[in-house]
This record gives sequence, structure tokens and C-alpha cells, in this order.
Amino acid sequence: MSTRQLLVSATVIAGLALGTSAALAQKKYDTGATDKEIKIGNIMPYSGPASAYGTIGKVDAAYFKKINDEGGINGRKINFISVDDGYSPPKAVEMARRLVEQDQVLFIFNSLGTPSNSAIHKYMNAKKVPQLFVATGASKWGDPKDFPWTMGWQPNYQAEAAIYAKHILQTKPDAKIAVLYQNDDYGKDYLKGFEDGLGAKAKTMIVAKASYETSDPTVDSQIVQLQASGANVFFNITTPKFAAQAIRKAYDIGWKPVQYLNNVGASIGSVLTPAGLEKSVGLITIAYLKDQNDKQWDKDPGMNEFRAFMKKYYPEGNLSDGSNVVGYGVAQTLVQVLKQCGDNLTRENVMKQAANIKDLQLNVALPGIKINTGPNDFRPFESMQLQRFDGKEWVLFGEVIGK
Repeated sequence: MSTRQLLVSATVIAGLALGTSAALAQKKYDTGATDKEIKIGNIMPYSGPASAYGTIGKVDAAYFKKINDEGGINGRKINFISVDDGYSPPKAVEMARRLVEQDQVLFIFNSLGTPSNSAIHKYMNAKKVPQLFVATGASKWGDPKDFPWTMGWQPNYQAEAAIYAKHILQTKPDAKIAVLYQNDDYGKDYLKGFEDGLGAKAKTMIVAKASYETSDPTVDSQIVQLQASGANVFFNITTPKFAAQAIRKAYDIGWKPVQYLNNVGASIGSVLTPAGLEKSVGLITIAYLKDQNDKQWDKDPGMNEFRAFMKKYYPEGNLSDGSNVVGYGVAQTLVQVLKQCGDNLTRENVMKQAANIKDLQLNVALPGIKINTGPNDFRPFESMQLQRFDGKEWVLFGEVIGK
């Protein structure tokens, strides 16, 4: 081989080596990600007092199966590892350690419950593993300065409760208010937002408060106690099992206050139907997602996609259960984040892309309610609209409130 040929060959080989190095350099992975897989952890209460929410994890799993069937994300399949904590904070800690240290997931996604997520909050941030799109609206999930590895998804509880307070002040300024709340971070977060929303009038307008533990068999005695206060407005801060009990008991004892029900307990399928649809007439809550039971979405393209997905991938799921719409929407949001990550699947870049969502309109979100995040804005959804139950479906009223 001539000297010239040797030089050409060496140049070609060097060029190929540089090209290969450049290609390899473009791909960045942390534990849990490879050329073929993205391993994601999830913690759900498939058992215990909040087991009605377990359907969210099942929808997430079904949606990721759909994504995998379609080729995955940038050629990578999602390996979704979902575990049960029974809505127990100590169990949540155990499961988080297992997912991070044994299963070696890239991040933990959409784990449910304020108590459970609070229990793993510092651990996830100390490990610098994303605690992404947690399934709770506690205000603490929007604190990028102190907890840069944790981000919420749904509207935060304090903002939601403040909307109810504002509506009461506008429509019933002389109200006597009774409040039932879960005795943990979840319930107290709502209560704080509500009291802050009422302002100085909170001390005189709230005439009774009663709490319950998730281990309580019922909240019947609390409802009787609240009725005895003479309250004509009732703010029901509960998870599905107890929400249904409270609605039913209030009706059965003849207590007919104006009722405000927190959004996480407002599913027609898992709350209002067990409580009795006729006993739920007049309830007020907020919405940021479309309701499958609302006839105005019967021919909506986005909801038609949701219904087709449910029929194919989660046929045993209850279409009337709003939690399934939540699971579908949050899974769609994550897919958008992972697409934005491209071949840089480091934990740092996952958080960077989660904090760089611009005007994302999910097909199950109400028109005009879009997801926007930024480095200093860890609250994807910040807009809501009031709605009232008419015995068959939730009926939206008023304007979109928020950003």
C-alpha cells in the first residue's frame, strides 16, 4: 500500500472513530436508562383506605403499554414498575428505597398520596432522583429552590380551596361553614388554603371542624357533629371512601348545606355513585380535566381517543371514574417530557425537561387549560373551573380561574 493510500485509510479510520465517539457522546444515561429501555418506578395504594386511587397506576401501566406497542419513546421501551404501599408512609419509604436502590429506576413517577410522598420527599432529593408529577396537589411539591427533584402535576390544594372560599364569600357572605378533613398533611393543606381564602372572616364563618383518621371505619359521627353546629355550608375534604360516606350520611340525616367537595374526591364512578347520585345533587367542585360523563364531550376528538384507549388497553377500567382520566393525562405529560429528553436520559435532564413544558394542551384537559412549567415554576396545572353536579353529570359554570 502506498504512503498516500495509508494516509487516506488512516484519515478514514480516524473520521469513523470521531464519528462514533460523537454519536456515543450524544447519548447520556443515568441508572435506569439504556439504548433499549427506560425504567420508571411508581408507588400506589392498591390496597388500604385509598385503594380507589389504585386505578391511576393501572391506567399509567396501560398507557405505557400502548406507547411500547407503538415503538416506544425514541426507540426505547418503558419498563414501568408499580408497587403497593397501602397508603402507608413507612411502606412508601420501603418501596421507594426498593425502586431506587434495588430496581434501579431512572426516576419515580406519579406516586400517590400526600403522606406517602412526604415520607420520601427528603430521601428522593438527597439521592437526586426525580420524584416526578406526584399524584397529590399539596403546595409543597412546587418548591424548586429547596426541593429541585420533586414536581407536582395537578392544581395545588391550597389554590383549589381558596377558589371555594372566594365563591362562598361572593354567593353566601353570611355562611356558617362546617369542615370535615383528613387528619394529615393532605387534609391540613386544603384547610389552610380555605382559611387563607376566607381571610379574617375565617374565624367567624367556620363554626365547626371535624377530622378523621384513614384507619376510621366511617365518618358518620363526624357528620352528625357537624350538622349539630347549625352550619349551612359544608366543605368536604376527603378521599373517595370517606367522601362517599360523608355525602350519603349528610343526606340520610336530613342535613342540606351547600356542599363543596375537593376535586380528588369528586369521581362520579368511585364516589358519587356509591354515595347515591340523587344524594349528590348540588355538590360543587373544581375541574381542570374533561369529564367522561359530560355529554358535551361525547364527540370530542380528545375524549374519543381516551375512550378508544380504555377499550383496547384497560377494558376493565370504569369509564365513569375520573381517576382514569387523571392517569391518562399525567402519563401523556410524562411521554412529552421523555420525548424532549431525546438521547440525554440523565436524571438532571429529566427534571430540566419537566421544567420546560410550553403550552401543552392535553386532549383530556379542559379547553384553554394548558400545562406550562419553568425552572422556577414547578406547578404544571394552575387553572381551574367550578362545576356543579346535577344528578347525572358535572356541569361547568363560571370562567376559567387562574393563569
